[in-house]
Amino acid sequence: MAKTVKKGRDAKTGKFIPIKEAKRRPSTTVIETIKVGRTKKRK
Repeated sequence: MAKTVKKGRDAKTGKFIPIKEAKRRPSTTVIETIKVGRTKKRK
């Protein structure tokens, strides 16, 4: 089962920002739920 995390994103630039900052500026930010899967091991 995939784990999910919440990330803040600036709606104008698309860059990730802290959730605390996103909650402070709700008109220009979005809080997204993102699936985080296991990373494959490299040889």
